[in-house]
Amino acid sequence: MKRPSALWWIPVAAALLLLVPLAASAQTTTSPPISASPLGAGGSVFVMSNAVAGNVVIAYHIGPGGALVPAGHFATRGTGTGASLADANSVVLAKDHRFLLVVNAGSNTVTVFRVHAPGSGSPLLTFVDRASSRGVSPVSLAVHGSVVYVLNAGNATVAGNVAGFLLADHGLLLALPHSVEPLSTRAPTGPAQVGFNPAGTVLVVTEKNTNEIDTYAVNGWGIAQSPTFTTSNGTTPYGFAFDPNGALLVSDAASDALSSYTVASSGALTLVSGSVADGQTAPCWVAVTPNGTIAYTSDAHSNNLSSYAVGPGGALTLIASSAATTGAADTDLAIAGSHGQYLFVTDAGAAEVQEFHIGSAGGLTLLETVSALPSTVEGMAAF
Repeated sequence: MKRPSALWWIPVAAALLLLVPLAASAQTTTSPPISASPLGAGGSVFVMSNAVAGNVVIAYHIGPGGALVPAGHFATRGTGTGASLADANSVVLAKDHRFLLVVNAGSNTVTVFRVHAPGSGSPLLTFVDRASSRGVSPVSLAVHGSVVYVLNAGNATVAGNVAGFLLADHGLLLALPHSVEPLSTRAPTGPAQVGFNPAGTVLVVTEKNTNEIDTYAVNGWGIAQSPTFTTSNGTTPYGFAFDPNGALLVSDAASDALSSYTVASSGALTLVSGSVADGQTAPCWVAVTPNGTIAYTSDAHSNNLSSYAVGPGGALTLIASSAATTGAADTDLAIAGSHGQYLFVTDAGAAEVQEFHIGSAGGLTLLETVSALPSTVEGMAAF
């Protein structure tokens, strides 16, 4: 789809229309369990190749009993880097699973696909738009309602930043005016992830190199305000997830632990559980079950998954140091299924995707492994 030109007023008009739903969502403090997908009971799983020759999304349908059925390869019309982005959320779903967004870190762009229902007569994904990331080396994406933020890692000469967009009903990405904000320093910070709190009122970024957690209050227009910088409780804050009530769970990759914080509307962080060790090595990615009671970390240097109980206010208790063994260098995580019963893992070092069933007490049972993916495989999104 060709991007419109000379329509400078569209982002402003869209922002005005967005004000009411954003203000309403700010009042929400809890989230319901995941319901069945509006695009079919099975759902889908997505990873990307991150290939220098051309980035590609690799898709699967979730079939009966969780079986992963290949659903095609879809070119992003952008390029990857061919090396690990050391990030989380490079592939994300938005708009009730109707759009898939992907970073192209090699070409400094973001691609939007429309997601189609199985049996609709269309491929699972169709290309909609490709837009500049408004920075250098985009590595992570955050979506809340119609607001999208891109985390640009930057490089030795160009500072990293976060940059905002509106995702229009037709899937075009429209730059939000006055929404580009800095990270903690112009030097390379090694940013790992950007994400919204459940209410969409605070944006969070983790910085591996500086041990800083950056928070940005987001106003009713979707505009991120000037950042607040908080030194992480543990070393090397990496991936994170929110529980349904807004507690922030952050992996401390170099401390081999998980920490939790409350997040004020101003972005101020208050420690709840500090660096609860998992007994493994390099927990870098985090996923939380839909009911908010169990959190998982992927331990990239010990090739396993750890599980935690998440209590009131985000208090953490280790359940299993090794809840499951994975392939080499397990990285990105996603929980999906009509009841949030499946945990999907990208094993970057083994070039594979694994699927586990989540038991009632949080135990994991391996269901399937899909191998022979590109050696540069990156990201994970599922519903």
